[in-house]
Amino acid sequence: MARICQTVTAATMAELRRKRDAVRDADLVELRLDGVADVDVAGALADRRLPVVVTCRAAWEGGRFDGAEETRLALLARAIEMGAEFVDVEWRADRGAIGTNPRTRLVLSHHDFSGCPDDLAARAQAMRGDDPAAIVKLAVTVSSLGDVMRLQRDTDVGDRIVIGMGTPGEVTRICPWLFGAEWTFAGDAAPGQISAAVLNRQYRVRDGSSSTRLYAITGAPLAHSASPAMHNAAFGALGIDAVYVPMATADAREFLVCAETLGVNGASVTAPLKTAWASCGVELDEIARLAGAANTLSRSPDGWEATNFDLAGFIAPLAERVVPLHDADCVILGAGGAARAAALALKSSGARVRISARRQERAAELAVELGVSSTPWPPAPGWDLLVNATPAGTWPNDESPIARDSLRGSRVYDLVYHPRETRLLRWARELGIPTIDGLEMLVAQARRQFERWTGVEAPTAVMQTAAETFLKTHGHSL
Repeated sequence: MARICQTVTAATMAELRRKRDAVRDADLVELRLDGVADVDVAGALADRRLPVVVTCRAAWEGGRFDGAEETRLALLARAIEMGAEFVDVEWRADRGAIGTNPRTRLVLSHHDFSGCPDDLAARAQAMRGDDPAAIVKLAVTVSSLGDVMRLQRDTDVGDRIVIGMGTPGEVTRICPWLFGAEWTFAGDAAPGQISAAVLNRQYRVRDGSSSTRLYAITGAPLAHSASPAMHNAAFGALGIDAVYVPMATADAREFLVCAETLGVNGASVTAPLKTAWASCGVELDEIARLAGAANTLSRSPDGWEATNFDLAGFIAPLAERVVPLHDADCVILGAGGAARAAALALKSSGARVRISARRQERAAELAVELGVSSTPWPPAPGWDLLVNATPAGTWPNDESPIARDSLRGSRVYDLVYHPRETRLLRWARELGIPTIDGLEMLVAQARRQFERWTGVEAPTAVMQTAAETFLKTHGHSL
């Protein structure tokens, strides 16, 4: 079973003990003594409920302790003398000054905040050679999925903890078993740390093992995406041993190599990678070729396959409401990838499609390419369906792509999903115009991805609730 270690920092001993005792969703607690004004090692250890890792990180290795080294090492020596389960000491520190205790195991740590060193393998081997009994901890800053692969390849030195600090390294924190790690760290004390609650409840880290199937979302940036919340909730609800993780990159080939290395079985694709796969040798199905983009990758015995569920996801909320589309006058705002998918979906349903964008020449080009019409910006009122396929209104920007006076028609569909009610939809509701929000499309396409990968019916309500909860907890008003 993978373990979670919650890092606790504080300014006073009373606060440290209070935070220590409040830890939930974790298997052990890292007590950071650096930064505590009135350090009392005995008080930190007394009456502990969970095993602890005692750390007093020096300022020269990214910590808060900037006093005498002898004083710092004396605190660690005291923790060892008192039988703390683990004591973290820097590889570059004078470890001979802290003593030993059969009840305490050393975590021999090395942090590199400047990047992923070229001699990573040599450092890992040197650390193991310096203390064969210690847990070797390597925390380095990663800037790419290539660095993540190096972490897996170059740190195989027995009992260890491997952390990729930075956004591309999230998979090292969520899937410690892929990197042979004794545990993963949770909290907010270091770059990229994830809360214990999210690691335990969303990613189910403690259930992870070498048999856990791996899925991902790729593209950049990914922090705004509700997809990990949705897919992991679905896996959990159905008891499927799988996890869905962010793998941030703007390089499609890098993702494919890393996906092979880590064993990714399927992936959601977001900007800027939706059009990148054909040039990488990925087989695009008919829908992806028609759309000129893919949002879903699946691994088959013959290699990677790509499809696009944006079209089906777009139509699903309209179909559920039995909105008549044949010969309907549909105006799409925007001329990017989302507009393209909406136009193709509506055209295939028999609608009359008009594209309107601030860059009117781009709207005209896309219209000609798709065999639909273009119309000036802003479009004249009087449509049957208005679709916002621009990012206007995305949190935190409370804006509308067009003026309120232009909102005269039968229905408004905004593909923005956070916030769920954009200014455009709020105006439409106030004017009595029926609306559809982007979260419905997001869930509809995610459901189809899930079913493609697993072969079982997706728990749509579970996915919807997970997405709503994610948006609420990440500051996006619903």
